[in-house]
Amino acid sequence: MSWIEVVVLFISGTLAGIINTVVGSGSLITFPVLLALGYPPVLANVTNNVGVFPGSISGAIAYRKELKGQLKPVLALATFSAIGGLAGALLLLQLPAEVFDGVVPALIVLALLLVVFGPRIKRTIAARRLARDEAPNNRVALFTTTALTGVYGGYFGAAQGVILLSSLSILLPGSLQRANAYKNVLAATANGAAAIVFVLISQVAWLAAGVIAIGAIFGGQIGGWVGQRLPPLVLRIVIVVVGLAAIAYFIVN
Repeated sequence: MSWIEVVVLFISGTLAGIINTVVGSGSLITFPVLLALGYPPVLANVTNNVGVFPGSISGAIAYRKELKGQLKPVLALATFSAIGGLAGALLLLQLPAEVFDGVVPALIVLALLLVVFGPRIKRTIAARRLARDEAPNNRVALFTTTALTGVYGGYFGAAQGVILLSSLSILLPGSLQRANAYKNVLAATANGAAAIVFVLISQVAWLAAGVIAIGAIFGGQIGGWVGQRLPPLVLRIVIVVVGLAAIAYFIVN
């Protein structure tokens, strides 16, 4: 690997770490870069997953203030995310890449609609429960969407954060920033579970993954600083812009 390739991978890893922490979809930078450098698609996907995983941990640490008092619910959801990540990694090694091509853009469109209309949906659900004198109980929906998003994250992962954040912003009590903190932990567990599968039974371009990981860790801290200072409206706009870019990527490719 040349020094130019090292620099390119480090920069792409840093950008991916920032984007993954603030929104998600950082793999839309690192994955195409790996392809452009000549890595075969499956190897690039596996290497990308292993490389961005430490950045997800870095982003989760950067959001630790939003997770105070949330250990029990976070761990419960993280278990389902990890199971989904394991399943997605196994699917990647067994199924052709074309399987998800038509599904992914539709998932991102749905996620963006949920981001845009999320506050109204959340208020409507809360008002109906209040009128019926019901306590909020979104556990089944939370666990199901978390597990399914984990499967997608283990399989490919680009826009995983957007999909997670859209559902969490509606189903979780609290602010969008808290939902983002949850998102970083759940993305990290899904990617980590998938990375274990890839390391054990698949090939990884370790040097490339290591360079991306260093950049992603650095980017995760930057993303945590930036993301926690964005007003909710601005954060939603950023999510929508990144999501539309993700849709454009899948359509073009």
